[in-house]
Amino acid sequence: MVDIVTPYLRCPVCRQPLAAGAAGTARALRCPRGHSFDLARQGYVNLVAGRVAHAGDTAQMVADRDAFLSAGHYDFVSGALAAAAADAVATVDGDPTAPGDRPAGPLVVDAGAGTGRHLAAVLDAVPGAVGLALDVSKPAVRRAARAHPRAAAALADSWGTLPVADGAAAVLFNVFAPRNGAEFRRVLRPDGALLVVTPADDHLAELVDRLDLLRVDPAKADRVAGSLADHFQLAERSTHRRTLPLDRVQVRTLVGMGPSAWHTDGRGLDARIAGLAEPVEVTASVVLGRYRPRGRAARA
Repeated sequence: MVDIVTPYLRCPVCRQPLAAGAAGTARALRCPRGHSFDLARQGYVNLVAGRVAHAGDTAQMVADRDAFLSAGHYDFVSGALAAAAADAVATVDGDPTAPGDRPAGPLVVDAGAGTGRHLAAVLDAVPGAVGLALDVSKPAVRRAARAHPRAAAALADSWGTLPVADGAAAVLFNVFAPRNGAEFRRVLRPDGALLVVTPADDHLAELVDRLDLLRVDPAKADRVAGSLADHFQLAERSTHRRTLPLDRVQVRTLVGMGPSAWHTDGRGLDARIAGLAEPVEVTASVVLGRYRPRGRAARA
């Protein structure tokens, strides 16, 4: 399915357009200067040029995220994103910045897409859009490549130069993932929208002390806005909250899919979870910020 977004992609080495290879090299994308990028049999394209500092989520973390999200626990987050994205796309007028070889439908980019479940919900809410899932984790993009019929996936490092044309995206969103303000601004249309989901200060509050998890900075939403301020203006902010009744297995999966998985001793965690009384009432609480690009970015 990479072909549906190929006109929006750019070579991560020289920034030239990419196209499917000629006969005999159809399993790759190539640029006019001869740089070639393999299309994996799982359906994603590898657009990483050089080394990356972090390989992203492990296969076990991605499997935990897939299980937890597939159970619907964070569908309220997907729903909030989908509504915000649909509203943002409705305000976009045509595509005056796009050359004629780009698709007519608006492009939605999920930077740090994980399994692609949130992107799938957004595409369901915006029927004419095509989606691009970007993640540095191979286990993640393998799943994201199958997330939706109008979605494609690419292995890419959000901390580096994104392999996307200037002014290509009508909406770019980011859920609990690294935020590269300069690059997000570059790939967004001047009238596009950046949607950022961060944990609220009471997110998973019932588990933090009992399981020795990482704490959410109470000022996180303000820090995120500040880090983006050179390139974006905060338009609105909303909080979305649910109480999740979870059993111990679901709690273990929830912890395993998040940042605490990198910092928590597995054996000790299992022992602490075993002491929880079921069901465990857990607060899931997020802040959704909608941002407008400042100024105008240079065109590809």
